[in-house]
Amino acid sequence: MAETPINTRCGFAAIIGAPNAGKSTLLNALAGSKVAIVTHKVQTTRAAIRAIVIEGDSQIIFIDTPGIFKPKRSLDEAMVDAAWGGAEDADRIALIIDAKRGLNPDVERIIDGLEKAKKKAILILNKVDIMPRDSLLALTSKLNQRFEFEETFMVSALTGSGVEDVKRYFAENMPLGPWLYPEDQLADLPTKLLASEVTREKMFLKLHDELPYASTVETESWQVKKDGSIRTEQVIYVERESQRRIILGHKGATIKTIGQQAREDLAEILGVKVHLFLFVKVRPNWASDPERLRMMGLDPKKKKPKKVAKRSAGNFARKN
Repeated sequence: MAETPINTRCGFAAIIGAPNAGKSTLLNALAGSKVAIVTHKVQTTRAAIRAIVIEGDSQIIFIDTPGIFKPKRSLDEAMVDAAWGGAEDADRIALIIDAKRGLNPDVERIIDGLEKAKKKAILILNKVDIMPRDSLLALTSKLNQRFEFEETFMVSALTGSGVEDVKRYFAENMPLGPWLYPEDQLADLPTKLLASEVTREKMFLKLHDELPYASTVETESWQVKKDGSIRTEQVIYVERESQRRIILGHKGATIKTIGQQAREDLAEILGVKVHLFLFVKVRPNWASDPERLRMMGLDPKKKKPKKVAKRSAGNFARKN
């Protein structure tokens, strides 16, 4: 008996790059919805995030990875490991480069890593809307002399220019096979981790350079109430008392604003009312604590996450 031919495609596409190259902005543009948090601070993304994109008969699982840089501490090492782990088993890899920064030492380091691992990749030049055409063509030539990219795309992740071309390329180059996720699923990210990420984004945006990089958010409780609303408690961890006072603000005004903005964002993403309660605690050297890293979705001992898709009740769906 002849087998029914498979006419759908499905695969993994990893987006790697230096910090602040625009990976998360591109991921959100590809998904057509907010999946990853975006701030002006470098190394905002800390764990690999999967966005599920449908394009024709293809389902593409885009993996947004932490920025690759020279690590200095346990948190840094775990983030870089997560980035390379996300690329390790991907069917396609895209190296995104900030066109304004060009071929800098961080990009050189990533290309060296691709060469060492004998990986192929496509090149995505981002922020091309703010660069002269002649400069872009010269940079494209320089980069392709440095590494033999399979394809080159010029995009502005912020405006969406060129993003559809990238999406079509990946759709056409995913392997034949059945879809791994339901058609209406937007991302593969536990809801509690998503909630923590949203609050961390609001914290960064509110405090800008006042807030030290050494801060994190953990969702400690998550309760679905009878009316369908969600009650959740989160703890913001910092390393010093002075940092705690910055986040609290005068008479608690700063943390109140952060909580309100995070609550509104979560309610829009999840489609239900959210009751969010925030607390701030001092935990010295939390960034070196393996338990804290695991709570963030990182594991310095596990460098190669499994490629098999896992469905959980925490995944959130694509809006109609």
